[in-house]
Amino acid sequence: MRMRATVAAVSGALALSALAGPAAHAATANPVISKVTVNGGKNIVLGTTVPKTVTVLVTASHASGIAGGWLILWHGTSLEKGMDGALVPTQDATCKDASATTATCSLTVTVDPRADLTKNALAGSWHILAGVEAKDGSSTSYDSYATTHVQRLSKLTVNAAPEPVKKGRTITVTGKLTRANWETHAYAGYTVQPVKLQFRKKTSTAYTTVKTIKSSSTGALKTTVTASVDGYWRYSFAGTSTTPAVTTAGDFVDVR
Repeated sequence: MRMRATVAAVSGALALSALAGPAAHAATANPVISKVTVNGGKNIVLGTTVPKTVTVLVTASHASGIAGGWLILWHGTSLEKGMDGALVPTQDATCKDASATTATCSLTVTVDPRADLTKNALAGSWHILAGVEAKDGSSTSYDSYATTHVQRLSKLTVNAAPEPVKKGRTITVTGKLTRANWETHAYAGYTVQPVKLQFRKKTSTAYTTVKTIKSSSTGALKTTVTASVDGYWRYSFAGTSTTPAVTTAGDFVDVR
């Protein structure tokens, strides 16, 4: 199984880390990791079935230069005992020298929601364990470095009716907020979440928030407003730590 292979890779990395301790490198300093960037600094957002490949950049320096790098993205409370999810690169690192002592190593990680994200509880903050190897071959540094976020893809719909409508009459705006369920591989309602109803006049380019409502126990949205002028209605969800923000396109209502 993929998870078992990943756990084995993590165990191997920890064993190497132990060997690369102070006693092994008494004669030389370890490489220093200065920056790790996952997915261009953006959250990793996954739906229910389609894998996503993200790039991770590890920048480090050493007197002899940098020969290679590796990393593991892991989820849980403890790498040794409390890890319930892990992701490893799909190929060896490619390192590009910025100078004689500094390089940035590029690695790719492919996340398959069906194989890697088997529980919804895996959404949220993931740890980054990164390491680099110096060109002199005698120094390798392993560093539990920063975090990234893996999120459940969200979807949002809107419908303003009736169209057209007489001025002063009621417009009913409905919609639904859903997000990926990694356990059922389907989209389910995201319940009791604040969603903004926004309006833009036909002659304007900017939306303003009219009111904020909460999604129902099924993720449904429904509210009413009074028709005044022609314009576009939309819903906007700000997102959470486990679910990204999403905004609908505007639904035009002709007011006569």
